[in-house]
Amino acid sequence: MFQTALAAVLRHEGGFADHPDDPGGATMMGITQATLAEWRGRPVTRDEVRALSRAEAAAIYRARYWDRIRADELPAGLDLAVFDLAVNSGPGRAVRLLQRVLAVPADGLIGPRTLAAARAADSAASIRALCAARRAFLQSLPAHGVFGRGWARRVAAIEARALALAAGQGRPEGKRQADKNSNSIKEKDTMETTKTILSSRTVWANAVGFAALALSWLGFDVGGLDRDALVENLLQGLAGLGFVLSTIFRVIATRRLI
Repeated sequence: MFQTALAAVLRHEGGFADHPDDPGGATMMGITQATLAEWRGRPVTRDEVRALSRAEAAAIYRARYWDRIRADELPAGLDLAVFDLAVNSGPGRAVRLLQRVLAVPADGLIGPRTLAAARAADSAASIRALCAARRAFLQSLPAHGVFGRGWARRVAAIEARALALAAGQGRPEGKRQADKNSNSIKEKDTMETTKTILSSRTVWANAVGFAALALSWLGFDVGGLDRDALVENLLQGLAGLGFVLSTIFRVIATRRLI
């Protein structure tokens, strides 16, 4: 789930930026110069920020944001909403806003009580309330006049994605698509098998043979066929019947697996 959330965050963080009105200063993929310096344990230059790799950025995001808010233990969708808020406004503030939404003590630390409340609450309602609280906080910032429209678009996109994940119980898109493809293949196999049965000359010939044999035993004229010929047809029909029954059984079994 971390990789899914990280991809959503990076779509909004973009590449290198150094806007004069941004209090974070020089950033790369959302990682500020101060954060990178703290991560590496030494001062870093703007060029080092610009050269930050995606792998190192991902390691920073996991250790300093995702793990700090214990996102792996949060419900699907809510984990993304809190994670993106933590990236944008700091883990402590993200947790405190979440705790206020969940009506638990807002100490800024994710603990058993906060996790239990998050799991007990309706995830969609929690996501909506958290994003509303996030909007209110962003609107109170001095830089809102400059970045407000971009922040609003980001929160709206994250809210929509988080709600989609919550509705899907957090199943990755690839897994849902794989299941869909698998079911399509099974349905196609079933249809092809059914068509094969209905178009098989052997099946229809055996059916005609059975009909002729039944009519002969009832005393009807079946076009000059003698008893030996009908018995031969019967034997062929029995062999064909075994094939038909086994095929039908496979069709039924396949449908039960879909």
